Amino acid sequence: MALKKVIVVGAGPSGFLLTLLLSRASIPVELIEQTEALDTNPRASHYSPESCYEFDRAGILDEVRAAGFIPDGVSWRRLEGEDKSRLIKITNPLLKLGEDENSASYRHRMVCLPLHKLGKILETHVKNQQAAEIKYGWEVVDIGQHEEKGKAWVRVEKADGSTEVREADYVVGCDGANSIIRRKLFGDWVYPGYTWDKQIVATNIYYDGFKEVDFDDSQFFVHPEHWHMVARIQLDGLYRVTYGEIGGLTYDQLKERQPAKFQAILPGNPTPDKYTLVNFSPYKVHQRCVDKMRVGRFLLAADAAHLCNPFGGMGLTGGIADVGSLYDSLRGIHSNQADDSILDKYDEIRRKIWHQVIDPISTENMQRLFQYANADEFVEKDPFYKLIKEMQDPDRKLEKGGPPNPGLPPLTYDMTQHYFH
Repeated sequence: MALKKVIVVGAGPSGFLLTLLLSRASIPVELIEQTEALDTNPRASHYSPESCYEFDRAGILDEVRAAGFIPDGVSWRRLEGEDKSRLIKITNPLLKLGEDENSASYRHRMVCLPLHKLGKILETHVKNQQAAEIKYGWEVVDIGQHEEKGKAWVRVEKADGSTEVREADYVVGCDGANSIIRRKLFGDWVYPGYTWDKQIVATNIYYDGFKEVDFDDSQFFVHPEHWHMVARIQLDGLYRVTYGEIGGLTYDQLKERQPAKFQAILPGNPTPDKYTLVNFSPYKVHQRCVDKMRVGRFLLAADAAHLCNPFGGMGLTGGIADVGSLYDSLRGIHSNQADDSILDKYDEIRRKIWHQVIDPISTENMQRLFQYANADEFVEKDPFYKLIKEMQDPDRKLEKGGPPNPGLPPLTYDMTQHYFH
């Protein structure tokens, strides 16, 4: 059946991207956002090949690449020593001899751009779509379904205090970890999973000391106490430094500890007068997933449906992969190539990918940074380190027909295989 309207709640990257994809397919979309402006706090900045594939489908990949840059890869390092020596590195694919620069492997390689800049690109494109409307300053306060009408509804409270009920064929919650849609569906305190006993502090800084060391564009530091990540996120020298902290500290306590933490982890052991701290954002870290991503005409995607720690970027990538799967599902219904049972398949597949891929791998990514007594033990014992070393061995013997560089299990899934044939 042709969809008359889809409501998307939450103007983050996932909500904007879903709105853009649907509206480009001539599906009317209303994007509802309770705030008046885009979020500029330090968040994700690296987009995997799976994400770039969805950006390409949305018609924004070239603009994202032009506004950002292609990082040279990611490494794991020891903290000790002046050189902070590299233990191992995975290189971002470069153009191979004879390869077309528009080939998928080259075109969709990882790109780096701060999330709020991606949001601005998405917002601009959504505003140019006739089938899309953005409603800023609208807060969802209640939800429900009209079974006899085949509609879902949300009650919104506007900035002027007035309320209004909006109806749609489907409502999608892309409204983040504190999702009102999820809380209304399942309860305020129902989000299966756990919270880590460690905290994360994400910062953006300018520091000339990075020019004095042989850093890659991204690197993880293995250390039982001072585990952290340093990544260049803008060509003007802005860096993201994300480090682990003990749990239970207040914002003020974490802020008080930040100068000593930087002095311990950054090259040159700088005092605050040597760098410019642009953003400081502590947050708790979770591994959680809902028991259902579909309840009738309500659907959940990205952080509203599942959470994981940020190391490895699987939370953002998984959320964007949700969007791609949900877009194909709704597009199939709209074009009469599928019925709404495809949404049950969406629910089944996306939760399966979280449980079997995102949760275990992201958990290992974070534990890898602090579980070893030192970097030498990491080199000696870590299975991931050994796998990468084996993959990079020029004398490695491959089984006939085997891939030279087997990648991680895919986070994407082609929902069109469930269309009518």
